[in-house]
Amino acid sequence: MNDPVDNLGAESVAAESQQFRSQVGHISRHSGVYFAGTLFSVALAYVFKIYLARALGAEALGAYALGLTLTGLIGTFNSFGLVTSATRYTAVYRVDGRWAALGSLLWRGGAFLLATNIVFAAILWKLGGVVAVRLYHSPLLARYIPWFTVLMLLGVISTFYERILAGYKQVSRRTLITNFIGSPVMMALAVLFTSLGWGLRGYLLAQVLGASLVVALLLAAVWKFTPVEARLSVRWPPRLEREVWSFSQAAMGLALLQFLMEQMDKVVLGFFRGERAVGIYSISAAVVAYVSLILNSVNQVFSPMIADLHTRKDMATLGRLYRALTKWIFGLTLPLAITVIVNASSILRIFGHDFEMGWPVLIIGTVGQLVNCGVGSVGVLLLMSGNQQRLLRVQMSMAVVMTVASIGLVPLWGIVGASVASAITNVGTNTWCLLEVRKALGLSPFSRSYLRLLGPAMVTTLVALGLKREATVFRFDWVAIGISLLASYLAFAATVAALGLDADDRLVTTAMWARVRRSVPAVEGLEP
Repeated sequence: MNDPVDNLGAESVAAESQQFRSQVGHISRHSGVYFAGTLFSVALAYVFKIYLARALGAEALGAYALGLTLTGLIGTFNSFGLVTSATRYTAVYRVDGRWAALGSLLWRGGAFLLATNIVFAAILWKLGGVVAVRLYHSPLLARYIPWFTVLMLLGVISTFYERILAGYKQVSRRTLITNFIGSPVMMALAVLFTSLGWGLRGYLLAQVLGASLVVALLLAAVWKFTPVEARLSVRWPPRLEREVWSFSQAAMGLALLQFLMEQMDKVVLGFFRGERAVGIYSISAAVVAYVSLILNSVNQVFSPMIADLHTRKDMATLGRLYRALTKWIFGLTLPLAITVIVNASSILRIFGHDFEMGWPVLIIGTVGQLVNCGVGSVGVLLLMSGNQQRLLRVQMSMAVVMTVASIGLVPLWGIVGASVASAITNVGTNTWCLLEVRKALGLSPFSRSYLRLLGPAMVTTLVALGLKREATVFRFDWVAIGISLLASYLAFAATVAALGLDADDRLVTTAMWARVRRSVPAVEGLEP
């Protein structure tokens, strides 16, 4: 006779595996759409950045990057943390069925952001030119402050409602709007306006028009997916809950610290080395940002899921997802990172010979991003599980490290010093956050199966180095880089397949393949 206890245990394991498979399926579908959209945008953006770098030059791009630091600084205050709260509390209110609180977040929160940002826009319009001339020594930037003011206003509204859609688990719809519609429209307009000789002004005008379109489409999408009980009506929603404001205050502090860690290198570089150095550095940093593309894609879908599972106290599924996703993120990032490191100078040469000198920035920054991907969604785990105070402590300390390192290294080494300061901060932040996740949630992404990635990484590196030696055969840098990237992924995949997958990896591949088969009828009947 079967033991009822054994049956119960087997049923529990089966239920946990089903939950895991279901969550992986959801993540793979929505992060896959987000990744495809981001990849589409990246491919367009890469070509677009090449065009822009050649059309505008390092000085104009440097002025643009410095303008973003101004709006970014104000952006740490002008959202009041509500942008970050939107993802967490949209997910929480949906789980609990608290429609009045959801309506308050959607409409009262949005109205509050609009009203306060009109005030911030007036301040930037009035004082931005003074800061541009006196701090950045950039009269060029001062002329374009009104454009940055409008972009800041549109940006905070679009980001808020993007996060609302993420909380609704509608990342694919958001991706369609921002990546497949907004980005191409903006780029097409920018090419048109700059070809007419409008320069940086034309680029900024294109961004304003593109952002306006995105805001309109996001509002329509949010309205569609909002339950009737939470929609805006003649009766104004109740006040935002105190818990939301408390979380938002911590989030605002985190945003300020994040700004310091992400922008201090450019601010110090602009002060000591000028617009041209910032322009070269900003292009290199933009390419480095693409290395964490897969991590960012997963985080967009995983973040509301963390809030959901943590609210349900399903830590077993959360931990299992975290381990499996981190290994997949790191594994899928390795071929890209290896290709970037091996072909650093060739990648930047495509933007123009002025930008080629930024190749050390590309290598140093990519190593830092590998650490970021290797520990997975540590910051998001702390934030979405209500452990924002731990994250705040980490970022406060690392913001000081970033500031001191930038001020100390930039005058000595220029753009290389800025990249070293950024990489130190990146590695330190992620390592510390990993320790905090272990303490607060008892979760770790590492297992012995991580060692299986060592062989594929070595094979991939050898393939990339071999193709680099023969790069002249391909005549054009972009052809050599593309072939190297494709060959690196093929070599990595073949080696991983030869070494085999563990149980959770097989569950992940099965769930992902099921999504592919449902999305693409042509592959029905094929086995992974």
